[in-house]
Amino acid sequence: MRKFWLIGSLLAALGTGFVALLVVGVFVVAGNLTGGGAGRATGLAKGSVPAAYQALVQKWGNLCPALTPALLASQLYQESGFNPRARSAAAAEGIAQFIPSTWATHGVDGDKDGVRDVWNPADAIPSAASYDCELASYVKNVPGDRSANMLAAYNAGPDAVIRYGGVPPYSETRNYVQTIRGLEESFSAPAGRLQPSEQAAAAISYAQGKLGTPYLWGGTGTAAQRGRFDCSGLTQAAYESVGIDLPRVANDQYNAGPHPGRDELLPGDLVFFSDDLSNSRAIRHVGIYVGGGYMIDAPRTGAVIRFDPIDTPDYFGATRVTRAAAAALPEPGASESLRPVDEDREAEKAKEEEAKEKAKGQERTEAKGSTGADGGGVDAKGAEARQGGGSETGGGAAVAGGRPGAASSSPGAAALAGAASGPRRAD
Repeated sequence: MRKFWLIGSLLAALGTGFVALLVVGVFVVAGNLTGGGAGRATGLAKGSVPAAYQALVQKWGNLCPALTPALLASQLYQESGFNPRARSAAAAEGIAQFIPSTWATHGVDGDKDGVRDVWNPADAIPSAASYDCELASYVKNVPGDRSANMLAAYNAGPDAVIRYGGVPPYSETRNYVQTIRGLEESFSAPAGRLQPSEQAAAAISYAQGKLGTPYLWGGTGTAAQRGRFDCSGLTQAAYESVGIDLPRVANDQYNAGPHPGRDELLPGDLVFFSDDLSNSRAIRHVGIYVGGGYMIDAPRTGAVIRFDPIDTPDYFGATRVTRAAAAALPEPGASESLRPVDEDREAEKAKEEEAKEKAKGQERTEAKGSTGADGGGVDAKGAEARQGGGSETGGGAAVAGGRPGAASSSPGAAALAGAASGPRRAD
């Protein structure tokens, strides 16, 4: 009965067009394949932890029964965003954010080089795991979930957990436990097939309604931006329309839920792209999957929101957004100095720097060949103006050109055939 209710909702949200048929077909297959709950995974999701630290997290995350690699990864991500040089206003230091007094008593020499270095992940990650497991041993006789009790002891101290017979009634502690447990599924390799998302149809419907809208670097769809988006701005708005708040940038959106394999993708999953297929922190593009090997995405400056194929060499993986995991992600801007900038903004800055260097080279060349300083200056300024105006001209052309390849709300064969023309990203 649930399957038919879901299909009805999808049809109502998307109509009877091409995308609706894709979505319904994929969900019917998924309904036949899913079954039973998965056990608690101990492995890490592909690329969820930077490659430099993956072996450490996998090894030390199995130090005691209350800890898993995904749970340890969740703590490191929450504490520092995997930044080994992070320092907080409270003087917490390193990838695991130890304060000096705690490090003095609980830091370990993980790499056996004779030095306990809080800035060295080879020491800090084993120290975080050892500290977790030491706390777990203190509260091992407390009833309830042993991992939740361990996390509560980390936040409030083991005495409070023992005194209250479980997670104490402190809002900060309960929020911390909920946050880390919510993030755990984002770092876990799925132990079985994932359940479909009930919010997927409406999120796709929102994105579908934006087809043909010109791309805007940094765009989040505001009125001042004339409703335009960049890649992560579009996916953020699509899920905001169904009451789920996603972070602003693509590599953080990857942590908003569990990660289905390519053969398990369902409409509504976020799909990600990167030049480093071993590290989710290097993700630089995201779209929303619609089925049939296609996504809706905001590709790059000068293009419009459109359908694009996902099976490209830079395909990184996918996330099935869940409310719990999205709610557990760090607040936007909470540790802005520690987190990567928006992937489209990064690419745009690189292009601007390249344009400036070309303009300077043009200025020097023309100055050497000029009979007078004023003439060379005028020519150089003209070259600089041409360089600086290129991006805006491209954007204006996209606006004036309307909706290439997206004349209707469903792509059809013609739109899909032309979807992949031109690069997908700002880089």
